[in-house]
Amino acid sequence: MVFLELLGGPSVTVLLMVLDTLTVWSTDIPENYLHQVRSECHMTNGTQRVHFVGRLIYDREEFVRFDSDVGLFEARTELWKSQVQKWNSQKEIVERARSIVNVCRHNYQFYNKTIVQRKVKPRVKVFPAKTQPLGHHNLLLCSVTSFYPGEIKVSWFRNAKEEKSGVLSTGQIRNGDWTFQTLVMLEMTPQRGDVFTCRVDHVSLQSPVFVDWRAQSESAQTKMLIGVGSLVFGMILLGVGLVISLRSSKDSYSGTKEDSCLEGIVNSDPQQQNFPRALFQS
Repeated sequence: MVFLELLGGPSVTVLLMVLDTLTVWSTDIPENYLHQVRSECHMTNGTQRVHFVGRLIYDREEFVRFDSDVGLFEARTELWKSQVQKWNSQKEIVERARSIVNVCRHNYQFYNKTIVQRKVKPRVKVFPAKTQPLGHHNLLLCSVTSFYPGEIKVSWFRNAKEEKSGVLSTGQIRNGDWTFQTLVMLEMTPQRGDVFTCRVDHVSLQSPVFVDWRAQSESAQTKMLIGVGSLVFGMILLGVGLVISLRSSKDSYSGTKEDSCLEGIVNSDPQQQNFPRALFQS
C-alpha cells in the first residue's frame, strides 16, 4: 500500500471548497491558533483501491473528518455534530467530497513516477576511524550516501565471513534533498592479511556493491605511500617537461616565419609588384 499525504494539493482544494463556505467561525478568535487541513490518499495495488481521508484540525484537536470508505462527514467533537448533520443532508456537498478519490488517482500517476519509482544508487566508501598499527583495536567505517529510497542493507565481512557482533549503525539519515545516508561501523582488531568487506544491497542496484579494506603493516603502508608519491612527482616532472618543450617549439616556429616574411619584403622586386611605381621613386 502506498500512502501519500498531499498538503496543499488538489484534494485539499476540493475539501476546502466543500467546507470553507460552510464553516462559521466565532468572532472571538484568539490571537494565536493553529488550523490544519490534512488530506491523505491511501493506494493499494496502484489505483486498484483508493481510500481518501480528509481531516480538519484546530489547535491539534481533530473536529471533522471525511472518510471515503464511510462516504459521509463525521463529527469528532460534540460541538460539530449538528453542523456535520447539515452537510450530510446536502447531496451536492457529499458528492463533491466523495469525488476526491478521483483526484487521488490522478495524482498517483505523477507521484508514482517521481517518488514511488524513483531510484538513486548509493555511494560507498570504507575507511578506518584512525590510523593504528596491526593488532590494535580500531573502528572501520562504511559510509553509504546519496541513495533513494531509504530502505537499504549494509553488512560487514571479515575474510569472506559475515561479522554479526561489534556492528554499529547510525540508521537512515535524511539529507533533505530526497536522498538518504547511513554510517555502519565495525569494531575490529586487524591482523596481517585480513580483508574487511562492506556489502551494500539496495533496490537501485542490479547486484550488491562490495568495497574492501585490507589490513597492512606500517612498513607496507609507508612503501605504498612512497610509491604513490614517486608516481605523482614523476607525472609532475613529465608535465613540466612537455610544457617547456611545447613553448620552445612554438617560439622557434614563430621566429622562422617572421624572418622569412621580412626577407621576402626586403628582397622583393618593386617592378614585379602591383604597387604604384611612384612609391619606389626617390
